[in-house]
Amino acid sequence: MVSIEPEASAELRIVSLIPSATEIVAKLGYSQYLVGRSHECDFPSSVTTLPICTEPKFDPVGTSAEIHDRVTNLLTSALSVYRVKTDLLAELRPTHIITQAQCEVCAVSLSDVKQAVTDLMKSNAAEVNQPPIQIVSLQPECLADLWTDMQRVANALQTSPQTTSPQVTSSQSASSNAADIISTLKTRIHPIKPSQTPPKVACIEWTEPLMAAGNWVPELVALAGGHDCLGQAGQHSDWMTWDDLQAADPDIIVVLPCGYDLAQTRQATLEIAAHPKWQQLSAVKNNLVYLTDGNQYFNRPGPRLVDSWEILVEIIQKTPINSDRHSVGWETL
Repeated sequence: MVSIEPEASAELRIVSLIPSATEIVAKLGYSQYLVGRSHECDFPSSVTTLPICTEPKFDPVGTSAEIHDRVTNLLTSALSVYRVKTDLLAELRPTHIITQAQCEVCAVSLSDVKQAVTDLMKSNAAEVNQPPIQIVSLQPECLADLWTDMQRVANALQTSPQTTSPQVTSSQSASSNAADIISTLKTRIHPIKPSQTPPKVACIEWTEPLMAAGNWVPELVALAGGHDCLGQAGQHSDWMTWDDLQAADPDIIVVLPCGYDLAQTRQATLEIAAHPKWQQLSAVKNNLVYLTDGNQYFNRPGPRLVDSWEILVEIIQKTPINSDRHSVGWETL
């Protein structure tokens, strides 16, 4: 099917404050309307030239334990983890801001975005015919929520206050195009039915302290033919102890720390490998520990969750998902 570029009002100006939303906007074909991004948005590469509208209030460099302590101290003090650059937003004059309400540690909070927009609208109160800024907040907890969020973003962007009746047909075309894009992504995932008992898989989302990946990750593991022995599908990621990990004794360990690339993941894994209980785990004894670029794949509930599933298939089934895919985003320990 021929892809139809979405048509939107010439006034459409989008600021995305979370990487997954930026990827959704790009996948739907609205990249040209992006005028601002978060400090973490880096895919597709074209967005890296956009103004950065957020910044962390903590030093993001350090060990996983040090970063955890800094973030915890901020949250304990009832402080936000990230700052919204309201002055920059005023210059960018967005019509839409896309953010999230899923995790205050992952990105700027919804409450901070609402406050920034309130301040922004007050400063623009004297301007004539200044339309309100539409906030689109995403809160994905499972794979189905990704498809819903993509359609929600498409619906918000193709129906702006400037849209007039002659554009209805174009809007309908854009809606159809979004549905086609979502359908194509869905069809790339075909559940793997294991021929025997599925291997126990532990997905580690943080290393110090230990955290078991939840939300969509256990679902992706099941679709790849494995059994997540620690995380709960559709539930927030949760802390676990070394006793929990040892009791589960996974056949396969997949390390995917939130916000870490492959090099950072390797370093964090080498640090926890010094723990005396690490060498007692079956996955470690059998050399079935895998490192992934969680920052680019598993941690982002955007279109590349499909690629994340493909990575899990390659790890669990020990075979490429197809001959066209290059095995990127993961490596053995």
